[in-house]
Amino acid sequence: MWKKLFSIWSLPDLRNKILFVLGLLVIFRMCAAIPLPGIDPANLKNFFQNNELFGLLNIFSGGGLERFSIVSMGVAPYITSSIILQLLVMIVPRLETLSKEGEYGRQKINQYTRYLTVPLAVLQAYGLIALLRQSPRPILGTVAVLDTVLMVLVLTAGTIFLMWLGELISEKKVGNGISLLIFAGIISGLPAALRSFEVLDPSQLFNLVAFVAIGIITIVFVIVMTEGQRNIPVTYARRTRGMSMGSVDTHLPIRVSQAGVIPIIFAISVILFPPTIAQFFIQAKTPAIAQAAQAVISFFNGSLAYGIMYFLLVIAFTYFYTSVIFKPDQISENLQKQGGFIPGIRPGKPTSDFLQGTVNKIILPGAVFLGLIAVLPLVVQEATGITSLAIGGTSLLIVVSVAIETFKQIEAQMTARDYEEFL
Repeated sequence: MWKKLFSIWSLPDLRNKILFVLGLLVIFRMCAAIPLPGIDPANLKNFFQNNELFGLLNIFSGGGLERFSIVSMGVAPYITSSIILQLLVMIVPRLETLSKEGEYGRQKINQYTRYLTVPLAVLQAYGLIALLRQSPRPILGTVAVLDTVLMVLVLTAGTIFLMWLGELISEKKVGNGISLLIFAGIISGLPAALRSFEVLDPSQLFNLVAFVAIGIITIVFVIVMTEGQRNIPVTYARRTRGMSMGSVDTHLPIRVSQAGVIPIIFAISVILFPPTIAQFFIQAKTPAIAQAAQAVISFFNGSLAYGIMYFLLVIAFTYFYTSVIFKPDQISENLQKQGGFIPGIRPGKPTSDFLQGTVNKIILPGAVFLGLIAVLPLVVQEATGITSLAIGGTSLLIVVSVAIETFKQIEAQMTARDYEEFL
């Protein structure tokens, strides 16, 4: 491991890329520490401590949301825009055709994604400000219309700035920029989590050991499920000397968890909608409406029914998103065009049906895994009674996945460099 790190550092161009990326991440963390004026920090902290759902959104903002910084929304609007465009590509024929036009099509779709990010950021910024105004404990004081407009502009500009930083990072090919920004936000919260060990009751030592053990086991399972795949044998026919035919045997990898964290993001969006709407009515003058709003918020704030609903939604969205991104018909068609076939399976529709059946068999463990990761904080809190050290399963999934992806990209650059030197 250390030899690999030293070899990475010894390459000037790769070292400069890594230092450039680290510099941009430092800039991001500096921006996350600059709060907007007019915020009550104590009431804002209390709001996030008492609301687990908004704590999930804080993950995707890189920790800036709990400080209501100039980058409070993080890259969430950009992620939402990307998901919408991915779905539209599967539905709108024109966009589907554009996605098949190589680099040009990819750039145009990225451009549409950026355009859609702006109105989504404006709407989310205004909704966030309106939500903080409705908090039982005042977080925002009396804000004039002009001040509200200024806040919306600053928050929107912060999202666009992070989107730009993410693209600069991605251009260096040492990791996905958006993922690394979220990764940096999660890692930055580790010091505060470690400080909470000092205030634990000594009688909770057993629960603390159990907490650490669960964390280690979770990391192991995240690695196994992230890297797990089913290799389907594929044979490509090729012409050799004269009229004789030869063949090349390879495999088609199908990942167990193809959807990544997207189903969790979808489920969070659905779960957040009812309590977010209820927040606007919690101070209603009609007692019945206020009580109903409080009941909705309490229901979605760590109850057993909420955990079950969250778990089932993640599984449902895993199946849905996998069906959107995995196209067995296209894979079968590409194999046939390239002279490839699966041994024992006829080309065309039989190959497509075989691929779909294989995916249906391996998607269930991946979906259950994502569901367990999503509800892991609730399970740990219930089992250990420790609320200040709840394991963020989603956070662990993101951290491990981003670390693996980044290392693979760096390793690919080193391999390409060695190959060029060999030639």
